[in-house]
Amino acid sequence: MNEKMLWQYARLVIGVGINVQKGQPVMVNCPVECAEFGRLLAKAAFEAGAKDVYMNWRDDFISREHWLHADDSVFDAAPVWDVLMRNELAKEGVGCISVSATDPENLKGVDPDRLRRWGAAAGRDYKDFSKKMMANVLPWCVVSVPIPSWAKKVFPGVPAEEAMEKLWDAIFKTVRITEDGDAVEAWRGHCANIEGKAKAMTGFDFEELHYENSLGTDLYVKMPENNVWLAGGDICRTGVKFVANMPTEEVFSAPLKTGVNGVLYASKPLVLHGNIVDGIKLTFKDGRIVDIHADTNEETLRTEVELDEGSHYLGEIALVPYDSPISNSGILFFNTLFDENASCHFAFGEAYPSCVKGGEELSSEELLEKGLNAESSTHVDFMVGTSDLTITGRTRDGRTVKVFENGNFAI
Repeated sequence: MNEKMLWQYARLVIGVGINVQKGQPVMVNCPVECAEFGRLLAKAAFEAGAKDVYMNWRDDFISREHWLHADDSVFDAAPVWDVLMRNELAKEGVGCISVSATDPENLKGVDPDRLRRWGAAAGRDYKDFSKKMMANVLPWCVVSVPIPSWAKKVFPGVPAEEAMEKLWDAIFKTVRITEDGDAVEAWRGHCANIEGKAKAMTGFDFEELHYENSLGTDLYVKMPENNVWLAGGDICRTGVKFVANMPTEEVFSAPLKTGVNGVLYASKPLVLHGNIVDGIKLTFKDGRIVDIHADTNEETLRTEVELDEGSHYLGEIALVPYDSPISNSGILFFNTLFDENASCHFAFGEAYPSCVKGGEELSSEELLEKGLNAESSTHVDFMVGTSDLTITGRTRDGRTVKVFENGNFAI
């Protein structure tokens, strides 16, 4: 691990990821095994003028013990003090950073009912805070650095130290950090490129997209009127630009809630609540998931899909070329932050309001009227892209447009 590059990474997350403004509080969710990076994030935030930095430390061991042995009642409500803290910080426009690094199978064997109940409770109790993030009231950014248990899963059979170095190297490449480069300028250029693709997709004004590949995917996805495609950076209500995911390669929007029909096969495993779910097949009718299958950990997937009514519907449709940097690395990261940026993907659960024109200003009821899946306690991305994926679009003025061919953009 290169300390100079790590400092560059921390400054990138603070300066471009959440784009800290003077006097703004910052909240960092970080595993204890990533403490060095967490400290650098705090240092960079203060240098950028942050009012204060609030560190929420996590630990895989403690987390697993909690899920296995905590009193059963704690999974039915979020701690009042934590809800209050987040809501009070939200009033000050807090910038939120999450460092995503965990053992992909840390919660294997945990009672799925505990996961289900906590998902429902968290969705209810943190609703005000999460709504502000989904609607870009608050800047947020998800990033990652290696930990040994995760590196071992990504590079099995490799000595622990070597696996960590290999994962460090892979992550630095995905976030465009080089020892002598300028990551900030690299990110500005990258965001401009994918934002151009998003603008083109919005301009087509697609009414429906048809997905097909050799896995068996045959899915028709209708789009709401006045749909907007987004990519790269988002803009807060304050006018400050931020980048929610580092890395990001996607161009995304939201489908019409009731307009999805057909069969959809996942192309990569999904890490969900500390379990690896593989061999996913979902069947849709009028937007709703009516049949759920997975070769492994189907119960984990089913529990999440059945979390609430909105979790039965899609909330995101995202395009990522098969010939993208993360895909070309050939690495399966077992971390959705990376794997979703190697593959076209969907998400079931709540949609981002900004995926329709003026959506950030609308209530959940108004967004539902516009056709978005605007009410759910979850948002789970899963990967569907393949080297032979074809996506054909039909515009509202009757044109047929080849959007993807052989897994890559055709527009």
